[in-house]
Amino acid sequence: MKVDVRHVDDVIIVDLEGRLVMGVGDELLRDVLNELVAEDWKKILLNLREVTIIDSSGIGEVVSGWKLARRFGATVKLLRPAPAIERTLKLAQLLPLLEVFNDEDAAVASFQEN
Repeated sequence: MKVDVRHVDDVIIVDLEGRLVMGVGDELLRDVLNELVAEDWKKILLNLREVTIIDSSGIGEVVSGWKLARRFGATVKLLRPAPAIERTLKLAQLLPLLEVFNDEDAAVASFQEN
């Protein structure tokens, strides 16, 4: 799993690439989200475009990160999950909880609307 963090205005975009699975992927996502929340970032966008597979551990970390962010007044949204990843998130019943966007500009703008 590869992670790059960048920002657009006051939105942090976490670009994830590879397998979001038990082991390195889920632990890396946890560490990144914990650090961003600790640094008081309030608008976090997880870019899932290059995630090739997600398992229950990866889903668990997305949910844990979302809960942690909410506890500290931050918001986590998802960007461009591949069709297979989106299906998995739907099956796990996460999509009613998490906002998903297919366009980065629209996703960034959505944080300004809140």
